[in-house]
Parts: sequence; structure tokens; C-alpha cells
Amino acid sequence: KGKCPEDGWDESTIELFLHELAIMDSNNFLGNCGVGEREGRVVSGLVARRHYRLIHGIGRSGDISAVQPKAAGSSLLNKLTNSVVLDVIKLAGVRTVTSCFVVPMATGMSLTLCFLTLRHKRPKAKYIIWPRIDQKSCFKSMITAGFEPVVIENILEGDELRTDLEAVEAKIKALGAENILCVHSTTSCFAPRVPDRLEELAVICANYDIPHIVNNAYGVQSSKCMHLIQQGARVGRIDAFVQSLDKNFMVPVGGAIIAGFNESFIQEISKMYPGRASASPSLDVLITLLSLGTSGYKKLLKERKEMFSYLSSELKKLADNHNERLLDTPHNPISLAMSLKNLDETNDAAVTQLGSMLFTRQVSGARVVPCGSVQTVNNYTFKGFMSHANDYPCAYLNAASAIGIKKQDVDVFLKRLDKCLKTFRKEAKQEKSLNEISDANAATEQLED
Repeated sequence: KGKCPEDGWDESTIELFLHELAIMDSNNFLGNCGVGEREGRVVSGLVARRHYRLIHGIGRSGDISAVQPKAAGSSLLNKLTNSVVLDVIKLAGVRTVTSCFVVPMATGMSLTLCFLTLRHKRPKAKYIIWPRIDQKSCFKSMITAGFEPVVIENILEGDELRTDLEAVEAKIKALGAENILCVHSTTSCFAPRVPDRLEELAVICANYDIPHIVNNAYGVQSSKCMHLIQQGARVGRIDAFVQSLDKNFMVPVGGAIIAGFNESFIQEISKMYPGRASASPSLDVLITLLSLGTSGYKKLLKERKEMFSYLSSELKKLADNHNERLLDTPHNPISLAMSLKNLDETNDAAVTQLGSMLFTRQVSGARVVPCGSVQTVNNYTFKGFMSHANDYPCAYLNAASAIGIKKQDVDVFLKRLDKCLKTFRKEAKQEKSLNEISDANAATEQLED
């Protein structure tokens, strides 16, 4: 049926299935005689076993989704993977998606492929409207495609950074709709930035007849992000949405899914990819989804959501204990942020030092964001880089509840963070005491004089 099985398969069944696919490829035929330059020859047995002897890759030179006659097994693998992944995207919340394909590039380059496909549809266009998110790959994806990003600064609403819809529409009017390639929005992001107002942006795109590409990097694991995409497509325009394989399906880095609601446009994107492609990302995600089944993946999604609530409540307690606060970002379903105001006021370098301390204590993924850092990316200067705003009110620390996180991860992180913050408080007290002693000595000397 081309759908993800409800119950996961055991490893021996998956391996049997993959071996059956592999013997359909010509390089594995007993009497094969290859006289071309690409015949699936692999000199290392270890490499051959690592890829289950599926050596031909996917697609043909003109289309990544095309069937390769001498690699029937690899072609079937590709078709099945795309079909199973489409089923899982529907299960995750985007029920009206019509087409998708796995591409052996991470999210940034996959976004670039979408922009390059739109170039042929809108030859006059040179701008991309981009509500600001301080993440280099999505910014560079526009530069690499040869377009000029038009950065729309976010609006601060409470603690949250949200899409400035009026600024988006004003910029469209100022530049002219025909000169704009697309609006490039974002769902999954680091707090205190929250997902873009996708429904409203989709309506604006429909009204001005401008394409809309969504960076949904790690949004498949969030029912809220997927709901925003579904609603945006229902009320307005979303041409394609791109998500990472590693972040959503716990496979090695190197693949993404490009999906959309217009099958012909998604096919155009797949035809834009030059040459054949590695089958590794498709193989990894197919093995993973067959082993999990829909019930296993749903369970992971449920656990992630539960861990988000747990991380939120425990991080709030820790913040209160250290006279800080958990920033109020209810529209962000994956990432949390805790203020570091006291740390920042104590010592300018203390915030970045905290990041180093956590890293050396084997806490990975936590981001420490100081105030006022400036960074230049491809000749564009961002003030307050990493905080998604020029002047966010305070320094803060990020932590995320992503798919696969365990209660132990949360508990160990909080324990180590608590210890680091106590170290800073102790040092601050000692420094204060030393300053008071120094002041008292100076006063005594003055009286004696």
C-alpha cells in the first residue's frame, strides 16, 4: 500500500526486505557484464555491506525521482521511501499534503533547490522576504541561490518575538510583487522567537500572488508546527515546506524532505536536482520508519510533548531559585528560554563563560545568548545575533525538548546547570566581600591619615 506499517518490523525482517531489493539491481546479478562508467562496482566488502549492496543511488541524470532501469531495487526503495514519508507527514498533522520526496541534502541546500526552481517561474524576481531568524543556513540558502534577502525584523510581544505582518506587506508594496521570488517563513525556531504567523503570511502570499516556502526544519515532531502549515495551506498559499531527516527521524545528518500541496511543483523541484543522488538518506529513514511503525513514531511524538512540559516546569523552578525567570513563550512548542539577567549584570563575560562551562560538562545543545553580539554573514551585519532581534531585553539560555529526549537528559542538564549557576553566585559573593573589605580598609586608612 506504500504506507508506514502500524507495528514496527524486527531487524531480521527489514534486512531480508533490503536484500530482496538489492538483488533486483543489475550490479548484483550473477551473470552481469557491465561496460559503462557507472556499474555499481564497489571494491570494499565493508562498504558494500554498509549499503546493503544498494550501490546505484537514486534517480537518473535528469530527475532524482526517475526510475533507473538497471537499478530496479534502488528505484523501488526510493519510491517506497517517498510514499512512506508522505504517510508519516499526514499522520503528523499536514493531512492535505499531496507530494514529497527525500533529497540527499540537509535543510539549507534543500531550501536553495526550492528557490532555484522558483527562479524559472519568476525571472524578474530578485528579492526574498524573510522574517528574521538568526540561523545561518536558512539565511545562506537564499544567498547561495543568488537572491537578495529582505530581512523583516520581529516584533516583541511580551517575551516573544513574532512576525511583523505589517512590515511584510509594506515591503511587498514597496518592492513590487513581481520582483519578489517568495516569502521564506519559519516554523521551528529557538525561543524567545516563536513560529511565524503562517496563516496570515499564507493569505498575504495568496493576495499578492507570491510563492511561499516554509522552513520546517524540526517541525514534523511538533503538532503545533504541522497544524500551522495545514492551516496556512487551507486559508492561503504554501508552495513547499522543507524538513530535516536527522532532526525529525533520528537518522544521520545529510537528508531532508521537500513536501507540498501541488504535485506538479514538487516534481519540478525534483527535476531541478542535477544528476543522480545518494540513496543513503532514503535507506536510513525507510529502515527507521519500518522499525518504528506508525505506533512507534506516535509514541515518540507523545513522549516528546510530555518531556516539554516536564522540562518547562523544572526549568521554571530552577530559574526561580536563582532569581531568574523562564521566559513566557507559549507559542513555541519545542524550545524554551531562561533569563540570565543577574549573570549578565555581574560580569560581561559571565554569560558566554556559562556556555563554555556547560559544554565542558558534556551538556550539548544548550545555547547561551548574550546581549548585543554583532555578526556579519555574507556581508550582512546582524546586531544582537542569535537573539533574532537587534536589542532583546536580556541575555538568556536555550534548551529544547526534541524528539528522542529522555527524562534522564532533562534531570542531568538541570543538575549541571544548577551547579554552574551556584558557582557563579559563590564567586560573585566572594568578589563582593573582597570589595567590601577593600573599601573598609581604604576608609580606615583615610581616617588614620
